[in-house]
Amino acid sequence: MDRIVIADDHPMFRAALATAVARAAPEAVVVETASLAGARDALALGPVDLVLLDLKLSDSEGFAGLVSIRADFPAAPVAVVSATEDDATIRRALAFGATGFIPKSAALSDMIKALIAILAGEIWAPAVGPDAPANSIEARIASLTPSQLKILIGLQEGRLNKQIAFDLGVTEATIKAHLTGVFRKLGVHNRTQAVIAAQALIPDF
Repeated sequence: MDRIVIADDHPMFRAALATAVARAAPEAVVVETASLAGARDALALGPVDLVLLDLKLSDSEGFAGLVSIRADFPAAPVAVVSATEDDATIRRALAFGATGFIPKSAALSDMIKALIAILAGEIWAPAVGPDAPANSIEARIASLTPSQLKILIGLQEGRLNKQIAFDLGVTEATIKAHLTGVFRKLGVHNRTQAVIAAQALIPDF
């Protein structure tokens, strides 16, 4: 029996997605949450067949939530649902590992078709222009380990090494060691360049 997590902070849209899921996978168990933390809690409880993840949540904005779930729960497919539907956002979502992209403006019938395709193992998204190159900044960010990603997000938030170390429960020396790997994977040389690269995590809402 499929277990599907819907993470969206708008109750009406969660209800619309739940309706689409009920049509696409009538036997599925649906877990609804309004936050990234709630989605992660659901994932921690056991296997999930699909996460439907909004890009704007109370505790996560942009692609950081998608990338962190893909890093920590690689077996769980994640489809992005978003009101931001431009080609660049769709390409970024797929580059960051989403198995699909469902626009919030989609008709219920299209949502059902998308869900059926994604649950069947296909990648579903509206037609867009050329794919991002394999060496794009999105691909490089997606290659970071969970710890490296958390450090990058800490840099993006303007936190000092010692603050990031405290958040992660490690030493400042460990953070410095991880930063070397972050810089290498991103193809940058310092914190400022890494913060600029991390802007790819935030769509143009």
